Amino acid sequence: MPLTDKKILLISPQSWGKMFITKHHYAVELSKLGNKVYFLNPPEGDVWSWKKPADRIKITRNETYPNLYLVQHELFFPYLLKFHARWLYDLLVRKHLAQIESIIGEKLDIVWSFDHSNISPLEHFRNAYKIFHPVDDSVHPHSFKAVKSADILFTVTKEILKKYSNFKLPKHLINHGVAEVFLDDSNARKNNSGVVHVGLSGNWLRPDLDHPCIIRIIRENPRVIFNFFGSYNISETNLGGGHRAHSHFIRALQGSKNVILHGPLPYESLAGWLHKMDLFLICYDVVKDQSNGTNYHKIMEYLSTGKVIVSNNISSYSASPELIQMVAERNSNDRLPALFKKVVSNIAFYNSAEFAEKRKAVARNNTYLMQIRRIESIVYPTSKVEQVIIGTPVAPNALAC
Repeated sequence: MPLTDKKILLISPQSWGKMFITKHHYAVELSKLGNKVYFLNPPEGDVWSWKKPADRIKITRNETYPNLYLVQHELFFPYLLKFHARWLYDLLVRKHLAQIESIIGEKLDIVWSFDHSNISPLEHFRNAYKIFHPVDDSVHPHSFKAVKSADILFTVTKEILKKYSNFKLPKHLINHGVAEVFLDDSNARKNNSGVVHVGLSGNWLRPDLDHPCIIRIIRENPRVIFNFFGSYNISETNLGGGHRAHSHFIRALQGSKNVILHGPLPYESLAGWLHKMDLFLICYDVVKDQSNGTNYHKIMEYLSTGKVIVSNNISSYSASPELIQMVAERNSNDRLPALFKKVVSNIAFYNSAEFAEKRKAVARNNTYLMQIRRIESIVYPTSKVEQVIIGTPVAPNALAC
């Protein structure tokens, strides 16, 4: 397997922490395959100092995954330059990245960047194979600078792919993945109580959630239990957010008798909890949504349970109602509360064995290991890895694009 025994710097715009999304899962799976993975956190806030590089840049070995190293770092210049003098930021950050490489102390084979704002400019890494992997639909102006420096691009939606269509480099569609632990249904709950349990996972400090719609659904369904998994406290999040203007939403959840706030959980624990749910709810304001209602990494985790998903409009799955029940309108969730009630009232139908198997099949076909194998077959076309055509986000056994 060619994608092993490599030195990989994985650039993430979200820090390492309890909550895992695409970047974190790729880091873990790549490390399990025998690669030495350096997970580069974003710079630590507005902290900057004139300390020596060895005092500003810390590399620690992860206790759970021996081949995974966390890179935490402070800049030697103000981070605010990124917003007010980008040319100067780019000039200074090159020296900072060189210091990081020096402290790593070994030649990097691959730089794998999920950073669509190019905080750590890809153009700096001249001697490594550079993968640009944007997973959010919101294209930052510096995304185009990143893609110009990349050797290849992978992304999760056709919409994002189209935005980079004018750039002459190989571009491929790879759907979001799912960790294999989510496929284990041994802890699935058999619901004989008649009480429907709804699961919602994510960062509840994000500003692009449709707060009024979520609260309305909770209040209109007092006999349904809503389980929120993820950060609702600024001190607990590693995924950003924390806008004080949205604290009323958290207070409303805390004051609802049919809401359970579980907080952030390690993904292994989250996997077990999701299998105990009867239904999942996704409710973003597509107008504000950083993914523009195109695709979400949590979908694969939900599909792995086989249970029905009720959602705002998601373009990547719009042709597959057997996978996700969604409103037809792109920019409005006005009909989502009624759709939610309809599904709850017919939960046995929507969670039938036939529908459940179709959802699980999608997840089985999109584990992170399978996505890495697909990427490997493109990056190393002469390898002995089975050649596959990239799976589309919608078809249960899709290997066609």
